[in-house]
Amino acid sequence: MITQTQINAVADLLKGKKKIAILTHLSPDGDAMGSSLGLKNWLQDCPALGGPDVRVIVPNCYPDFLAWLPAAQESIVYALDKEAAEQVAREADLLFCLDFNEPKRIGDAEALFPLFTCPKVLVDHHLNPDHAMVDVIISYPEAPAASYLVLELINALNTLSTFHAQQSSEPARKELSTFHAQRSSEPARKELSTFNFQLSTRTATCLYCGLMTDTGNFAFNSNNPVLYEMIAELLRAGINKDRIFDAVFNQYSANRMELMGYCLFRKMKIYKNYHTALITLSASELRRFNYQKGDSEGFVNLPLQISDVYYSVFMREDADRIKISFRSQGERPVNIFAHEFFNGGGHMNAAGGESFNTLDTAVKTFEAHFRDFFKKE
Repeated sequence: MITQTQINAVADLLKGKKKIAILTHLSPDGDAMGSSLGLKNWLQDCPALGGPDVRVIVPNCYPDFLAWLPAAQESIVYALDKEAAEQVAREADLLFCLDFNEPKRIGDAEALFPLFTCPKVLVDHHLNPDHAMVDVIISYPEAPAASYLVLELINALNTLSTFHAQQSSEPARKELSTFHAQRSSEPARKELSTFNFQLSTRTATCLYCGLMTDTGNFAFNSNNPVLYEMIAELLRAGINKDRIFDAVFNQYSANRMELMGYCLFRKMKIYKNYHTALITLSASELRRFNYQKGDSEGFVNLPLQISDVYYSVFMREDADRIKISFRSQGERPVNIFAHEFFNGGGHMNAAGGESFNTLDTAVKTFEAHFRDFFKKE
């Protein structure tokens, strides 16, 4: 997807950079953390760059089930340490903006933008990117995840001979080669793939997590053979995809499971003629089940397991706003509806939005308009 012009622009910006910052969106999910940490680890490992200082800034805390990701604990949480985040912003000589399309998607951390006087690169897969925000835009809504675009960018840079013209010493290159010590022979590898990722296991692990989570474990936005060729390369780089799945999806609390049961038994409303399900959770209901960040992850997908439900919507009261998730099956877009009424967007089958009104008002807005966008079949 990425053009040669974009590749050359990023390669030029990376030359000689010593302090690189990476910024991702509010309430970071698996793709936000996976793409950010994957890029961080690769930049630090890449011999052509000589080991720059790379810092990841997240607007607020990430879920506990992502805390195991390599280098996650090194991330700066803006909501907890604004001073450290501001220092990184002032000192950075290059900024990567990952998995968001406009400054408001990073919440209060938008205050950092004036402090970043360095060049900025956007790598994102959401609709309508803000062109005034950055200097180089790599934006492809058809990509299944930001991690996919990071992988494509890494591959493109590794195949760009001019990018490696000023590589560091031979020992550093030898150190990198150990990442692939157990790979198959070079001729066989070329037959399997044209990729040239040169990934450490820690980098590959982060990027696989991003791909896995943003496709619902490859249940949507994942009908692309190149995606699976990439995954094969990540496996050759040493990831254990079963352990990654377990770390993300099998580490929840008993409270989460009880909340899930409550959602399905008490809170799910089905609009049969429109094959649509809606689940809502108020702040008081979340407190009842001792809600922790990430506990409602995946709830929006549950109604799609019902045979005649093709659209699913999940609304959750969250501090000063209502967070809304949309999912669908087949050729049934939900991103247009999310953009039109809930200040959101995303993929055809997986989108998000928000409302600054009450939960009841958000439900009324949904019920007043969804019939015009969701198919009556």
